[in-house]
Amino acid sequence: MPTIKINGESHEFNGDLNMPLLWYVRDELNLTGTKFGCGAGVCGACTLHLDGVAVRSCQTTVGEAAGKSVTTIEGLSPDGNHPVQQAWRKLSVPQCGFCQAGQIMQAASLLSKNRAPTDAQIVEEMSGNICRCGCYERIHGAVRLAAGGV
Repeated sequence: MPTIKINGESHEFNGDLNMPLLWYVRDELNLTGTKFGCGAGVCGACTLHLDGVAVRSCQTTVGEAAGKSVTTIEGLSPDGNHPVQQAWRKLSVPQCGFCQAGQIMQAASLLSKNRAPTDAQIVEEMSGNICRCGCYERIHGAVRLAAGGV
């Protein structure tokens, strides 16, 4: 039985290894911050971290996550004070909020590997995350602000 570490806690999985990781974290573990958006890996609403790298959980299977460490929005910072989350609040980024967990996870992954991204790098890295409300200026501003606190 494969084991997956999710938000620091080990879970044994006894099911179909082809199940999308999204459904496992949402339906089996009740971690509902990660959202279903398109199901095709193009909107970014389901973004979480697999061994610290942003992935689309609707396209990542439980089998691919076996033996690895998964971080969901709930595990990014248990008290909600990751620098990206602080920047999001300071700049009042969300409008409807649906995409925000994925946006935050993508931004946190970017800043974990590049603490001082250029504007072009922010645009490139965040381009796979769609905001239906068009809050891109605030999103990019929050990434820049968080870069100063990472």
